[in-house]
Amino acid sequence: MTKIIIAPDKFKGSLTGLQFCDAIERGIRKHVPDIEMEKLPLADGGDGTIEVLQYYLDGEMISLDVNDPLGREVNASYLYSKAKKTAFIEMAEASGIRLLSDKEANPLKTSTYGTGELIKDALEKGVEHIILGIGGSATNDAGMGMARALGYRFFDKDNKELLGIGKDLQKIENIDVSGVHPRIKEVNFELACDVDNPLYGPNGAAYVYSPQKGASSKMVMELDNGLIVFNEVVKSQFQLDLQNIKGAGAAGGLGAGCILFLGAHLNSGIELIKNEADFDQKIKGADWIITGEGKLDSQTFSGKVIRGVLDSLEGQKLALFCALVDLSEEEKNDMQVDYISETSVYAKDLQDSMQNAGKYLEMAAEEFVSKLSNSVYK
Repeated sequence: MTKIIIAPDKFKGSLTGLQFCDAIERGIRKHVPDIEMEKLPLADGGDGTIEVLQYYLDGEMISLDVNDPLGREVNASYLYSKAKKTAFIEMAEASGIRLLSDKEANPLKTSTYGTGELIKDALEKGVEHIILGIGGSATNDAGMGMARALGYRFFDKDNKELLGIGKDLQKIENIDVSGVHPRIKEVNFELACDVDNPLYGPNGAAYVYSPQKGASSKMVMELDNGLIVFNEVVKSQFQLDLQNIKGAGAAGGLGAGCILFLGAHLNSGIELIKNEADFDQKIKGADWIITGEGKLDSQTFSGKVIRGVLDSLEGQKLALFCALVDLSEEEKNDMQVDYISETSVYAKDLQDSMQNAGKYLEMAAEEFVSKLSNSVYK
C-alpha cells in the first residue's frame, strides 16, 4: 500500500501546520479511505515553532513574569517537556520587537535580560536540552542582558557594573564569571539560526538589523563600534574570536552571546525541528511526501521548511501545496518536485483564499488523488 507523509510549514495568517495536515488528510481520504498517512508538521524556528514542537515533545506551556526589552514586567511563556527534559524558548516572548511601540524601539536601551530569566527558570526545572528560537528581537546587546540574568556580570573601566543594554557594549572592560548559574554547563543549548551574519561590520548585527529595531544611522555606528569593543574583550579574556563564527550577528549579536555564555551550537531551524520529529527515519519507506507553505518563491529554498524536506529525500516523490506560487515555468522545471498545487486558483480573491485556506487545500488534495492512477494506491 502507498504511504504518504504530510510534512508542511504553516500557511501564515491562515493555517497552522497541523491544520494543513488535517485538510490534506480529509481530501485524500474522500477518495482513498484506507491509505497509510503520517502527519509530521514542520517549522523553521520562527512563528509556529512552539506548536509544532509541542506536537512532538508533548510538553506544557510555562508562563512567568519577566522583564521586557525595556525592563518592564511582561508575562512570557516557553514550552517545557518534563519527560524529555527539554525546553523551547522563543526570545521574542520576552525580548521581542513586538513588545514595544515604534516610539519605544531603541536598541541602545534594550536588553535580552528577560530571555535569560526564561532560560534560568528552565534550568531550575532540571532540563538537559534547551532549544532557543531567536527571531524578532528588539535588541542589540550581544546577549549581555541574557547573561546577566544567568549570573554573569559586566564592568566598565571604573569597575562600575553595567546593565547589559546595547549602549553598554562600548563600555565593557571586564566580564565576571564567578557567579554564573552552575547548570549551564550541564545543558545542551541549540540555537535555531538561519542567518550567517558576522558580529560586526557592514554585514553584521548593527548595520543589517538594528535599523529595523529603531536605530538611527548614528546609533548603528555606535552599536557596531560597541560590538567590536565587546569582541576585543572576549578575545582577551576567553581567547575566542566571535567575529569568525557564522551567525554570531543573529538577533543583535545574541548568536555570539549564546555561543560565549551558554556554549550553544548554532543549527538551522528546520534541521532542529527535523531532529525532534525524527524526520529522516520516519519518512523511510514512504512513496510520497506532501509539504508546502503559504508562498512558494525563490526564497523558499534558502533554509526554509521545503528546503529541509528536499534535503531529506531519498527516492520519495514530492508534492508541494502552496497558496501562491511565484515561480516561472523554468524555475518550476529546475526543482526536484513531482507535483505542484496552487490553492489560490480555487478562490475568488486573496481574502477568500486566506479565510477558506483549509477548504481549498482539501479540494487541492482531492485533485491530487484524482490525477494519480488508482494503481498507485494498491
